[in-house]
Amino acid sequence: MSTLMKRNPMTGLNSFFDDFFTKDLFNWNEKNLTEMGFTMPSVNVKETETHYEIEMAVPGLKKEDFKINIDRNILTISSESQTENEERDEKKNYTRREFNYQSFTRSFTMPSDIVDVEHIEAKYDNGILKLAVPKRENAKKEVKTIEIK
Repeated sequence: MSTLMKRNPMTGLNSFFDDFFTKDLFNWNEKNLTEMGFTMPSVNVKETETHYEIEMAVPGLKKEDFKINIDRNILTISSESQTENEERDEKKNYTRREFNYQSFTRSFTMPSDIVDVEHIEAKYDNGILKLAVPKRENAKKEVKTIEIK
């Protein structure tokens, strides 16, 4: 014997929209971005006694492709590049056009009481963008021995 159940036709529709908005659009993580062909450059940050070293792996770009700003103690490194290739062969009657657009933005909060933002230096060499972020004189680590009483 079968039981008749009243079915709400909107249940499936609500579930679709819930999944669409909560799982697909707002669940961006590095794995999802990589699967879609997007990559975020890898970054290493190293602290020395006198400064911080920031290294970013960004092969295939030119130093002119980068924009580095500091605004309200937020250091932002960004890049935008676009290439277009076109190949034609009149004898074989084909044209191939390829477009490539690549961009990224990385931001770092700089502690204003420690970092000397006026003397940040940047260098790009062999696919590695390197920034030297000096510490203020009064922020450099001093080894202090504390006497036990």
